[in-house]
Amino acid sequence: MDDILYSTEGEIGIIAFNRPRARNALTFEMYAEVARVCSEAGNGDGIKALIIRGTGEKAFAAGTDIAQFRSFTEPAHAHAYEAEVDRVLNAVETCRVPTLAAIHGACTGGGAAIATACDLRIASADLKFGFPIARTLGNCLSASSLSRVVQLIGAGRTKELLFTSRLIEAEEAKSIGLIAEIVPDLDALNIRARDLAGLLAGQAPLTLRATREAMARLRQGVCNVEDADLVELCYMSADFREGLEAFLQKRPPNWQGR
Repeated sequence: MDDILYSTEGEIGIIAFNRPRARNALTFEMYAEVARVCSEAGNGDGIKALIIRGTGEKAFAAGTDIAQFRSFTEPAHAHAYEAEVDRVLNAVETCRVPTLAAIHGACTGGGAAIATACDLRIASADLKFGFPIARTLGNCLSASSLSRVVQLIGAGRTKELLFTSRLIEAEEAKSIGLIAEIVPDLDALNIRARDLAGLLAGQAPLTLRATREAMARLRQGVCNVEDADLVELCYMSADFREGLEAFLQKRPPNWQGR
């Protein structure tokens, strides 16, 4: 599909979000394609590391394409969406080969969730990372998605990030362990991503697999919670519908808390 580009360079696979005019906002089909590639990578294709990045100059991925939420009219739609996002993130997290998010510009919402599911993250100096949903749509993250963020930056910072809707910039992201490196610009990011992916491809694959699987199990051990009622609370609310329409109309939402 044109909205997701997949290419290989030797032992490295590269997934590129390719909707630059929409700041690489993710459609449901794009999510599914990410899951498919991650599920197949390293399964006899010679790939030993995977880079995930965005095309264009403005964004890694600026969340889910908001217009798609207009079709949400019943609880099943919200639950199906969050279940699909969890499926995609699990595919990234359990990929047979190490995954590297090469982030530039906006990395928000679903894009940020995908980045947190990757094994490593590096970014250019223009990084803007976060989940500004309390300011925009009034929806929520699943407990599983929240747990990945908490595992990276801690519960206190996660709450502050979600409650204030602010976006973390590159220097802060590195200082709190969200990203491993900062490079000056997009060209440098692409070069460094290939170099680092090449390094990962040369490491002992069973060591990497065992480490990432153990860490995934640790995260899942503290995330065995029921959150269906919370998903329904947000997605079926009048506030969510208001936030959606306000976003698309480019006006401030009028929250009512119901």
